[in-house]
Formats: sequence, structure tokens, C-alpha cells
Amino acid sequence: MQNSDALSLTAALLAAAGELTRRINEGVVARGFDGRPAYGFAFTRLAPDGATVTDLAAHLGVTKQAASQLVDELVRKGYVERRAHPQDARARLVVLTERGWACTRAAEEAAAEVVAEWGAVLGEAEVRALAGRLGRVAPGGPLKPAW
Repeated sequence: MQNSDALSLTAALLAAAGELTRRINEGVVARGFDGRPAYGFAFTRLAPDGATVTDLAAHLGVTKQAASQLVDELVRKGYVERRAHPQDARARLVVLTERGWACTRAAEEAAAEVVAEWGAVLGEAEVRALAGRLGRVAPGGPLKPAW
């Protein structure tokens, strides 16, 4: 692959990721939830069992202070709550509330709509193949958005 081909592929993947993020956020807002894409990135770490602020900071690639401020915002909006940590009396566990779970379901619906549009353009088999191929080359682990 030539350098220009690699740059074109890079640009296409980043553009697709950015468009997907934007469209999911728009879908969430259209379904009556307020927020920003950072909420969804946080929710992927908090579901299903919750996380500490330290865990969330590592997942998002931000400082503990920034993660704590995000958690404060999510608490104020009713998306998460802090609970006693079952294994560490010094730590607090941040978990999704019912509103947070409803927002997560709205994001899943919005994502499905976008992927269905991709299926209409590429064909469902090609979208499944794309998902499989990206899964083979994409690193596992936390989703760290570019802030």
C-alpha cells in the first residue's frame, strides 16, 4: 500500500468514526436526552457493572479530575449515581441509573439506524464483513476518543 493510499484509508476511517459519533449523538438528543458524545464514551465503561472515577479516567484518556467533573455533570443530569464500592471502602462506584440505561438504549437505536443506512449502500453482507475485518485489526480494550 502506498503512503497516499494509507492516508486515504486513515482519513476515511476517521471520517466514518466522526460521522457515526455525531449521528449517534443527534439520535440520542432527538430521543429526548441531553448531552454530548463524551457521555456515550463514559457509558460504555460504566455499563454493565459500574466503574470508579479512576477506571473511567483511564478509559477516556483524561485526568482523574476531568473524569470526576464529568461524573458530577452526569449525576446532576440523573444519568449516574455514586454507590459504595463493594470491595474497597475508600472508593465509590459510579453506576448508570435507569435514565442512564434509557439513554444507552437510545444510543444503540441511533447506531443501528446509521449502520442500517450503511447496509443500504454497501449491502448487509459487506457491512458484516467490514465489522469482522475491523475487529481483526482494531485494538481491544477501552475506547479512547480523540478529545
